[in-house]
Amino acid sequence: MQGIANFLSMVPNPMILVNEQGVMVLANDHTCSLFGYAPGELVGRPVTALMPERYRETHVKHFEAHSRSPHERDMGIGMELMACRADGSEFAVEISLNRYAGMDGVYTLASVRLIADREATEIRIRHLNRVLAMQGRINALIVRVHDRDELFREACRIAVEAGAFGMAWIGLLDADTQEIRVAASFGERAREYLEGIELEAPFQRGPAGVSIREGRPVWIQDYQHSPLTEPWHKRSAQFGWNSLAVLPLHRKRVPIGAMVLYAGEIGAFDEEEERLLVEMANNLSFAMDHVENERMLKHLAQYDALTSLANRTRFLRRVTRHLRNAVSGGHKLAVLELDLERFTNINDSLGRPAGDAVLKQVAKWLTEEVGDASLLARLDADHFAVLIPAIEKEGDAALLVERWMKALHEHAFGVEGDTFRIHAKVGISMYPEDGVNAETLVKNAKAALKQAKASRNRYLFHTPKMTEMMAGKFVLENQLRQALERHEFVLHYQPKVNMVSGELTGAEALIRWNDPRTGLVPPDRFIPMLEETGLIYEVGHWALDRAIEGHLRWRRAGLQAGRIAVNVSPLQLRNRHFIGDIERAIGDDPEAARGLEFEITESMVMEDLEYSIATLRKIRAMGITIALDDFGTGFSSLSYLSKLPLDTLKIDRSFVIDLTDAPERLAQVSAIINLAHSMHLKVVAEGVETADQARMVRMLGSDEMQGFLLSKALPSEVFEAKFLGSTGVVCLTSLLAPAERRADFLPQA
Repeated sequence: MQGIANFLSMVPNPMILVNEQGVMVLANDHTCSLFGYAPGELVGRPVTALMPERYRETHVKHFEAHSRSPHERDMGIGMELMACRADGSEFAVEISLNRYAGMDGVYTLASVRLIADREATEIRIRHLNRVLAMQGRINALIVRVHDRDELFREACRIAVEAGAFGMAWIGLLDADTQEIRVAASFGERAREYLEGIELEAPFQRGPAGVSIREGRPVWIQDYQHSPLTEPWHKRSAQFGWNSLAVLPLHRKRVPIGAMVLYAGEIGAFDEEEERLLVEMANNLSFAMDHVENERMLKHLAQYDALTSLANRTRFLRRVTRHLRNAVSGGHKLAVLELDLERFTNINDSLGRPAGDAVLKQVAKWLTEEVGDASLLARLDADHFAVLIPAIEKEGDAALLVERWMKALHEHAFGVEGDTFRIHAKVGISMYPEDGVNAETLVKNAKAALKQAKASRNRYLFHTPKMTEMMAGKFVLENQLRQALERHEFVLHYQPKVNMVSGELTGAEALIRWNDPRTGLVPPDRFIPMLEETGLIYEVGHWALDRAIEGHLRWRRAGLQAGRIAVNVSPLQLRNRHFIGDIERAIGDDPEAARGLEFEITESMVMEDLEYSIATLRKIRAMGITIALDDFGTGFSSLSYLSKLPLDTLKIDRSFVIDLTDAPERLAQVSAIINLAHSMHLKVVAEGVETADQARMVRMLGSDEMQGFLLSKALPSEVFEAKFLGSTGVVCLTSLLAPAERRADFLPQA
């Protein structure tokens, strides 16, 4: 003991040695002077004599807890406390504790540092500044974030990083179980701490439960000795938490959760900090309310209010997403539409509320049977839709439908004491047989359902003679695979000319199948099968390579062919490898890209507008131009047209053919051309077959034309000889003359 006494007499700051009973056994002269006592006068007195009366009971409990589980507080990171001089005056000090093992027992060595008034003010300002910084960053977060989970995560992070709290978490009250569930947390050991204390006692028994039940903030200035935190005293001591703030969060003025903040200091919150923290929590509640309202509006726009299943709009998006997987995975997909038979009898006999109750039960049954609510939708009154995202063959879909229908009939639905057995009829459409986009598949499933309801069949596929057709498809698929291997596909070229100068501006490359058994096969006989079987990828690669090869060969020969337009199928555009395939095809030759134009259709783009736009921008960045084919037959919406990265708009032949017979077509075509020109797009009139049609589209301002009047699609060598082996200029005067005076209009030598 003499050794420690000598040590205390030499150190330049106040130090005290306290035994396990809380009695001072040593106090150096600096301590006595600081507290207003004579040298040696403090020995034998309880250490509580150095603090105000109101803090003594709390200190005794805290000292006992420290003795059971001692934790050191080094100089510079001590506790900030109020002390009391011999004359009763109070002043702020910082206490740092260390454990000292003597020969006769274990002691606590306390170092005392005076906190001057100015320093105390600075500490208070520092505390306020951190709360203000936290409040400011959370207010900025509220403006920026529109997702509740992200809002909670970021708020907890800001509380720790900007507010300098040791840990923060947000809990929400489960309306059914009345349990508080952690929605977000942040802190170095937050997860470890929260999981541990939840095992010891539920959150709702502590300060968070009080705050939510009573709708008021809860301030714990001494965590270790608060009755509210008693179940967690031991665990919190291991983590160093000594103060706690619980701030209730409201939705429509009803408490639904709380934000909980932990601090290492005793008495961490003063009146001003409490006010700022409550204000911050109110702002967070407002933001949560706003985010929840937005979420509800979005939910109502995409989900059925009665059953909570997806509505038609949401279901179409989900089908589209799964179609991409089917395309990339090379598997089939099925869409089912179910109709509950004689459901109107329930509404008529028991009333609308009973009917709604049955529909909710059917939705729940379907969810359990299918196993994934995201594959279901309620389309209208008693019509439900089911998506089977991956199947190998049609028979698999039939087996599933039979199993579900049997289970549906065996299930008892009950309302107001009455029990119902429900039958259903089902229409089925298959990808790719019955459509390659969501809208078509849902429409065809509905058509199949209509046929099933008109027949005695419980379910029907969209294609009535699917078995017979599948046999024919299998043969055709094999023939097309052989055609690709045997190089039976060829490219024919249909020219396009400038309507003012007659100059050849390019040509559209069209795939033809030269079947040795039957000769040239019309495209509509084999292109759909190429798409259904996925062969369109390989044939599309082949067509792209041949078009580039032909264009470069003509350029090397000094021939001006213009750009060669290649049609892109929907499956190609949606394929994630398409961009890479193009890059490999054009290689390092910039002329290859400058000689290409890709033709796309409106329906293809609208299946996934944002994805299509992103892909087309990448293609255009390579130097390839983009033409929108068959314009006017699809959506024709200005809102999407302005977003697409286009160079050319091609007016569908149906508009051109009707120009001379339907006067309203003149106004429509004129509007299309003016619209395109206002967007700086080039216009091509396709399907021009007569001189009258050509004169009209030129009069309306079309830049180019394409069609049988000029030429049908020609084999490569014929196209080269007829259109590239001269000046490449068509005699438009002769071309547009009446038939009886028309001379040869081929390019002039």
